[in-house]
Amino acid sequence: MAVILAGGLGKRLRPLTDKTPKPLIEVGGKVIAEWQLEWLIRHGFKRIVFCVGYLAEKFVEKFGDGSSMGVEIHYSIEKELLGTAGGLKHAEKHCSGEDRILVINGDIITSINPTVTLEALGDAVGAISLVPLPSIYGIVKFDPKTRLVQEFREKPVIQDYWINAGVYGFTGEIFDFLPERGSLEVDVLPRLSTLGRLRAVPFSNVFWKSIETHKDLEEVEKFLTSIDGGVVKG
Repeated sequence: MAVILAGGLGKRLRPLTDKTPKPLIEVGGKVIAEWQLEWLIRHGFKRIVFCVGYLAEKFVEKFGDGSSMGVEIHYSIEKELLGTAGGLKHAEKHCSGEDRILVINGDIITSINPTVTLEALGDAVGAISLVPLPSIYGIVKFDPKTRLVQEFREKPVIQDYWINAGVYGFTGEIFDFLPERGSLEVDVLPRLSTLGRLRAVPFSNVFWKSIETHKDLEEVEKFLTSIDGGVVKG
């Protein structure tokens, strides 16, 4: 099963998020969450839980029980902001009996193969997908002796550094580590790492974008409208 963390306010995308939750903002002809659902379906996921809070009713209006897409959708509705860890904890009742749970942030579009992350768990509690750090700036290379410019590279991917892609695999044991309120990134993943219970799953040559700002929306729109058949391969 898969859990989509979609309870945030999306403040940096205002005014678009004044009346619409960020995962329901349209980009490339579909809302972000629809891109995510299609990606999950392609990889065999049939049972999906949305962790929602802000304007939760909009998700229910959009996707209902999931039958129109051939999946089973449930909603874990938060009455107050709980953070990514608290939101997942709140959804525990929907995940009972599951040995492996995929958890994704509700603002990413990617071609990562999520089954690879789940398969990497082994005896760990969690597995974290990583992608190379994309530079937000173009870079300039020059000869240190002559100071002559040799090359311009526009927003390169920096292969020596890896960032959290917001796609996680967890065993059911993860709920023993989750607070009622808090962040996966700050309160849970570092603890799992210290205990030696978190595996890294690096992905290269994949599409990945976290939609945080209006500029991110523009870049993803440009990419999605250019791909063949409107499908993010992966």
